[in-house]
Amino acid sequence: MEEFLSSCRRAVQANSGEAGSGFHVVLGNEACDVDSMVCALTYAYFLSKTVQSEMLAVPLLNIRQSDLVLRSDNVFLLRQIGLSPDLLLFRDQLDLRALQRARRLRLTLVDHNVLPSSDRNLEGAVVEVIDHHLQERESSHSCPVTVEMVGSCATLVTERIIQKAPEILNQDVAQLLYAAVVLDCVNMAPSAGKVTPKDAEFVAALESRFPSLPPRGALFQNLNHAKFDVSGLNTEQMLLKDMKSLSGSLNIAVSVLYIQLQDFLQRADLEAELSAFCLKFGFDLLLLMTISFTESKEPIRELAVFSHSTTCREEVSLYLEQAHNPALNLCPISNPHPHISAYQQGNSLASRKKLLPIIKDCLKERDAGGCLGDSRLGDAEEEEEESRVPPTPMNSLVDGCPLDGGLPHISAQDLEDKFNKMADRGGD
Repeated sequence: MEEFLSSCRRAVQANSGEAGSGFHVVLGNEACDVDSMVCALTYAYFLSKTVQSEMLAVPLLNIRQSDLVLRSDNVFLLRQIGLSPDLLLFRDQLDLRALQRARRLRLTLVDHNVLPSSDRNLEGAVVEVIDHHLQERESSHSCPVTVEMVGSCATLVTERIIQKAPEILNQDVAQLLYAAVVLDCVNMAPSAGKVTPKDAEFVAALESRFPSLPPRGALFQNLNHAKFDVSGLNTEQMLLKDMKSLSGSLNIAVSVLYIQLQDFLQRADLEAELSAFCLKFGFDLLLLMTISFTESKEPIRELAVFSHSTTCREEVSLYLEQAHNPALNLCPISNPHPHISAYQQGNSLASRKKLLPIIKDCLKERDAGGCLGDSRLGDAEEEEEESRVPPTPMNSLVDGCPLDGGLPHISAQDLEDKFNKMADRGGD
């Protein structure tokens, strides 16, 4: 794997001009979690060994290089295997749009099946999809689509390799795939509601072929600890670490926080920081989903809804309280912040993947009812200019994590002016 990644970097550096050779890019989703990274690396490796083409298969991580620090479990896994992060290729190191214009690009999507609106002009380059999220793309002769609702997309990549080219499996490839499935399927525990029979089948196949793989329990514990390590991150970085967004009459961010909700709510100046985040990225409402674990490794989920508009906050909160597909079993809990509604989530199996369709339905009903953003932060005509996070499909994060500029300077007067404009337009 190390030599393969090194050769990919050399090829990209040597063929960055207009007249260079083409690339078959294997692109993970914009969350770039362990599953997405592993699928990009291993499926590109598989293509390089099995497909004869003038286009070199290269894996591309769908984040900026500077954002890898937010994926602490990715970094841990790479170091455990002995792969330097410097070997990887990132979205800001390869101009996909230029390659597409020059007809030098093929795209295979892994761990997502639709491109975000910001990448819509790359659609013509997509030649294959392998994913485990809700299918939003039809299969065609020119673009076969493999979508199965398994616990980890790496399970599907493992299946493809074992069925088509088992001889290319080596310790590094096997350990990458194994780690992704074990982490996504919560150590293969049925009580977590993630693992499927196919996940269990191919984890067992990897264990059988490679007896020296790390013990499953220790591997999960180490990756899980690394994934939830948010020490040193500020509030904005914590929100961006694992965030997805939805848009309609409201722009909504849904962030998973690897911390107990009570600890997060006690952060100094929390409401001011959440307000600054909304203003910077053009969000009207934030959904904060926290996850922690009991001593017996059972998941504990809590949820918070933040918005300076009482109407928006109460409307979305009520919809979530009344949701039945699935029921979240929310129980309100007290908190010191007037613009935050906080809940214990009784249904610990309802992950963000289950929550996002509920929010989509909420937005659809709100749009159909004519509630078109009357309570939004900022003026409607300023929306497109001020929103720096593009609308994204259910299984994508924002276009990278825009941390480079840091938090903008926002004074108390700036916030007051914004909220006064909101009130003038009929908000609360």
